[in-house]
Amino acid sequence: MSELIDNRARRIATLKEIIQHLHKGEAPDAVRRQLQEIVRQTDASEIMAMEQELISEGMPVEEVRSMCDLHSQVTRDVLVQLPAQSLSPGHPVDTFRRENAALREVIATMRATIGEIAVLEDNAECSTLLFQLRQAANELMDVDKHYQRKEHALFSCLERHGINGPSKVMWAKDDDVRALLKRLSQTAHDCRPVAADCKRVATVFALPALAAVEEMIFKEENILLPMSQQTLTENEWAEIWSASPKYGWCLVEPQQGYQPPANSEATAVPVPFDGTIMMGTGNVTVEQLTAVLSSLPLDLTFVDSEDRVAFFTEGPQRIFARSKAIIGRKVQHCHPPRSVDVVDRILEDFRSGRQNVAEFWIDFHGKFVHIRYFAVRDPQGKYLGTVEVTQDIAPLRALQGERRLLEY
Repeated sequence: MSELIDNRARRIATLKEIIQHLHKGEAPDAVRRQLQEIVRQTDASEIMAMEQELISEGMPVEEVRSMCDLHSQVTRDVLVQLPAQSLSPGHPVDTFRRENAALREVIATMRATIGEIAVLEDNAECSTLLFQLRQAANELMDVDKHYQRKEHALFSCLERHGINGPSKVMWAKDDDVRALLKRLSQTAHDCRPVAADCKRVATVFALPALAAVEEMIFKEENILLPMSQQTLTENEWAEIWSASPKYGWCLVEPQQGYQPPANSEATAVPVPFDGTIMMGTGNVTVEQLTAVLSSLPLDLTFVDSEDRVAFFTEGPQRIFARSKAIIGRKVQHCHPPRSVDVVDRILEDFRSGRQNVAEFWIDFHGKFVHIRYFAVRDPQGKYLGTVEVTQDIAPLRALQGERRLLEY
C-alpha cells in the first residue's frame, strides 16, 4: 500500500512539474510525450490533486485558471478513463451527465447551423439560419442552472474534504463560459439577417462559446465527476440531490429511481459548540443572530399567534421607536385607536389564511417608509404569528443605472 501511495505522490509531483513547464512557455508538443507515460497511469483525482497543490503552494488562482485549458488539452488524449460507476437514474451525477449529453446535442445543432452560414453567398436563407442560431444560443444559456448546482451544492461538499481547487478554478471558468454565452446571445439577437453579419456572429462569437462549453463538459466528465464519486459520501450525494431543485435543471429533467439513504437527514456539518441554534439551513449562536438582525437596514417586529409582541430588532437607525416594555403586550394596544381596526383586519386575514402580505408606504420625517406585514406559518400552514418589516427605501428609489465595481 505504501508503494502505491508513493507512486501516486510521485505522479502528482511529476504532473505538477510538467504543468509548471507549460506555464513557463514550453510548447505543448514538447511535453506531450513526457506526459503520455505519466498520465497513462493517472486518474482524475490526481489531476485535481496537482491543481490543488499548485494553489496550496502559492500559485495565484488566476494563473492556474489561465493554464488549466492548456493542460486539459495536453492530457485529453492520454488521461486514464476510469470505468463509469453504475448509478441509479436521478442520482446527481446521472443528472449532470444527462444534462451534458443534452448540451452536446445543442452544440451539434449549432455547429451544423454555423456550417450552413459559412457557405452563404446571399441573404436569402439568413433569416431562417439566424433564427436557428438564436434558438440554440438561448438553449445553451440554460447551462447556468447546471453550473449553479455544481458551484453551490457539489463544490460545498468537496470543500469539506479539503478539495477547494474546483471552487476556485472551475467556478472562474464557469463564469468565462457564462460571459461568452451572454455575448453570443446578445450579438445573435442584435444581428441583422445579412450574410456577412451572420458569418461574423458565427465565427467571432459562436465558435469560442461552443469550445468553452465543450471544454467544461470534458473537465466535468473526466475529472470533476469521477473525482467527486471517489470522494463524497452517500449522505453528501443525498444532500446535493435535496438541494438541487432550487437551482433548476439544464435542458432535461432528472429521471426517477435514485433514493437517498434513510439517514441522509442527519446534519452534514457538526454543531460547533453548545448554545448553537440549529435551523434547517445552518446554525448560529444567539450572539451572532442578534448581531445579524441588528445589522440589517430595516426594523423587524414579531407578533405571536396570540397577537402579543414577542420580539423586535434594535438597529442603529430605527424608524419607529420601540421599548422593551412592549414585549408581551397585545399588539392592538401598541397602536392608536384609529388604526386598531386595520390591525385587527390584517391579523384576522392572516390567521384565516385569506391573505399573507399587507403593505403600506408613507412619508415620515423626511423618509419614504415602506411597511410590510407577512404571515408566518409552519411547514403545515399553521399560523404562528406576523412579522412587521419597516424600511426607509428613499435611498433605493434614488438609484439609477448600475454599480458593478466596489465603491464604499
